[in-house]
Amino acid sequence: MSGAAQPGTGAGTGTGTAQPLFDGPDWTFELLSEVHDAIQEIALEDLGLNVYPNQIEIISAEQMLDAYSCVGMPLMYQHWSFGKQFVRDEHNYRKGLTGLAYEIVVNSNPCISYNMEENTMALQTLVMAHAAFGHNHFFKNNYLFRNWTDASGINDYLAFAKNFIACCEERYGVDQVEVILDAAHALQDHGVFRYGRPPKPTEVELKAMQRQREGYESQQSILDLWADQVLGGDETEADEGEVGKNRRQSALNLPQENILYFLEKHSPVLEPWQREVIRIVRYLAQYLYPQKQTKVMNEGCATFVHYYIINKLHDRGLVTPGAFLEMVHSHTNVILQPGFDDPRFSGLNPYALGFEMMQDICRICVDPTEEDREWFPDIAGCKDWRRVLRDAWANYRDESFILQFLSPALIRKLRLFVITDVAEHPNLVVSQIHDPRGYRDVRRILARSYDLAYLEPDIQVVDADLRGDRELKLRHTVHDGIVLDEKNCEEVLRYLKALWGYEVSLTGVDRDLDEVIYSATTRDQN
Repeated sequence: MSGAAQPGTGAGTGTGTAQPLFDGPDWTFELLSEVHDAIQEIALEDLGLNVYPNQIEIISAEQMLDAYSCVGMPLMYQHWSFGKQFVRDEHNYRKGLTGLAYEIVVNSNPCISYNMEENTMALQTLVMAHAAFGHNHFFKNNYLFRNWTDASGINDYLAFAKNFIACCEERYGVDQVEVILDAAHALQDHGVFRYGRPPKPTEVELKAMQRQREGYESQQSILDLWADQVLGGDETEADEGEVGKNRRQSALNLPQENILYFLEKHSPVLEPWQREVIRIVRYLAQYLYPQKQTKVMNEGCATFVHYYIINKLHDRGLVTPGAFLEMVHSHTNVILQPGFDDPRFSGLNPYALGFEMMQDICRICVDPTEEDREWFPDIAGCKDWRRVLRDAWANYRDESFILQFLSPALIRKLRLFVITDVAEHPNLVVSQIHDPRGYRDVRRILARSYDLAYLEPDIQVVDADLRGDRELKLRHTVHDGIVLDEKNCEEVLRYLKALWGYEVSLTGVDRDLDEVIYSATTRDQN
């Protein structure tokens, strides 16, 4: 099994004198409640976790597949893509081509955990510790979730979104709603604010939103409202030259990274209900965005917590050796890291990397080497690994966590090194190995591989001449010569045109040379 025993855990003989909480694979709701209370005592009093109230629900395999198709949310509006994913996952599951997760957990208050009814009691214990306390604590305390999500309001918003879109389907037709949803879904990765909070809506916008949500149409022409608020009410005088362009861009708050937000606010052709549909998709994309930035930390936190708790339960005699071995077997499967030549290899396992790093932090705090003291003077030998971990879980995301805490010892253990792939060179080059400079470069480059600023294309709205041809202009800042897939680019531009109502153009510009690499426009599709 990967990793040494954590501070405060026994080696595995079960020294406690208490009676085991269960003996056998079968579970009951009363037994689940007893085990939950035992886990909670360790989580809160020993580890010092701070969690939302728990709501644990037991669901069937079909219900788990349904939750998969709805991105793990307890409520979701209808769309054909969800049904397509359900059919695909169900087919693979019935054929034995894929398994199902032991649980799904929702970032909400109370924290909702879905556990599979097929789980044995030992697995129910493991997944409660993992989801109901590990993930729960991370959701409640990490700064990204605190600043960007509303755990207390998400369920009410999902209920509103489902009902609103159902009413739109009844009033305007399923096909009309589907057109907007298809386009919004195609752009949802570019429907988030990455670096700054969204502008607060004006009083006029708030009143318009409230009227729309109550089922009323705005009586004022959208174009008139748009002209009054954005253009100052004068559409007869055209802006000319660089001064006019700068004034126009300033009025539209350009450049704008959140393309869905810009379309929602400024599209000349969308009706009020269509803007609300876009807002729903954009809100859900923003709600899920922190999870994309914290996969290693979130899963590492939950895995560390469940591993510590099951060891404590065993030490206290609250689980039998057989149940403990079953839980350890599942834990080992979760943190398995296949080798590069293994058919199962698909990169670093986030569970394995996160868990190993948190185990390593404990080691550095409790039993540091001279190398650790040099690299981590603030925490080496401090003994209080619980405080250090809670601080890391609260204040870092994957990129910054790796950049701060990945140690030379763990780099050696995981056998990490850097391979440089230069297009002009015929061979790959091992550019960084295990030496003082190599450790820092390995850590930096691995951290960058989790930075969404490098993983996702940087595409922004840069101009829209609303008094002229109304063409929507976008700019793609190209990193390392990596351009967009031509076919996907054409399809997404087509969706953009459907939401904007006029021609759309995209220009790819090299970040370092500031030279145009490629361009695409919907005019080519006419």
